[in-house]
Amino acid sequence: MTQESFRSWGRDDLDELDLSLIHALQVAPRVPWTELGPVLGADPVTLARRWRRLVASGSAWTTCYPGPGRGSFDPGCLALVEVDAERGRVGEVARRLAEDAHAIAVEHLTGGRDLLVTVGAPDPATLTRYLQHRLSAAPGVTASRTHLVTRLYQEGSSWRLRSLDPGQRRSLVTAGDDAPRPRRVTDAERELVLALGLDARVPVADLARVLGVSAATAARRLAWLVSSGHARLRCEVAHSLSGWPVCATLWVSVPPGELEAVGGALAAHGDVRLCAAVTGTANLCVVTWLRSVGDVPVWEADLVRRFPGVAVLDRAVTLEVAKRMGRLLTSDGRAAGYVPLDIWADPVAVPESHALQGPSLGLGDEGLDE
Repeated sequence: MTQESFRSWGRDDLDELDLSLIHALQVAPRVPWTELGPVLGADPVTLARRWRRLVASGSAWTTCYPGPGRGSFDPGCLALVEVDAERGRVGEVARRLAEDAHAIAVEHLTGGRDLLVTVGAPDPATLTRYLQHRLSAAPGVTASRTHLVTRLYQEGSSWRLRSLDPGQRRSLVTAGDDAPRPRRVTDAERELVLALGLDARVPVADLARVLGVSAATAARRLAWLVSSGHARLRCEVAHSLSGWPVCATLWVSVPPGELEAVGGALAAHGDVRLCAAVTGTANLCVVTWLRSVGDVPVWEADLVRRFPGVAVLDRAVTLEVAKRMGRLLTSDGRAAGYVPLDIWADPVAVPESHALQGPSLGLGDEGLDE
């Protein structure tokens, strides 16, 4: 992909109301349209119609997935895996791995690897089973290098567009309950996470009907999963329409005594999508969304200027994303299908293909229509 093609990516398909709507759902993915209307100064029916159009075109979507670091992806159960593929088979390998439930994200990167695959599992044994018997055995894979995530400082659910003013953002943030006592999720709660994966705005009544429970039970389980961190709700936008179309990944060496401070500081940076402590020569991986390819060295220079003890050991730019948090994407980052992130399944027994094609068109809690 040329630098000119990077520059051609823009936000022409989205107007200001679209961007504000997406930003609002990033802050509060399940907010009712009737509550969101006054915040955005728009009719709730208009917002519902707008959202239908965005989802139908693959420009934006909501999802729910197992929460990293809170019992679903314990330390040592989340990994970043660099994959090398046979010449001419990178696309084929990417598509094959994207069908796996344990492959959370699959990206084609520049530099010293063909693909970067984010892998999740409920325990180290399942992770090892997937890496040894599924990923490494995939046709076309020639080598892989695994970096275990030891601490997750930031992940994509916290990344935001910059379309709402501070007052609008504050009006969408509700006081959460105190984090409940940690425990493992039950099978019924896992089913709820998976049921919301295709569309996190499914109304509670519909969710209850699918799960065969009462609406009160479904609402209570969902509230616990979110407040405990076992489930994450996310509103995503196609990267080509976001205004930050370039994704850069940096592998960074940080003095061990400074890792917490540096990781915490980078997690608060508006450009950072992922910041994770990892095993390997580089002990920190940072993923940023930037305006242009030319911003990559500028961002790197600012990083080492801000933290003098830090050394960037490698950097790469994403050429194409085959999958992000279960969503199968087109070459310009639009949603084209979904693979449920059933990380609890046996990775070797995963069916050959279980992708769900096409976006959900759920309207949210009120069921508003044109």
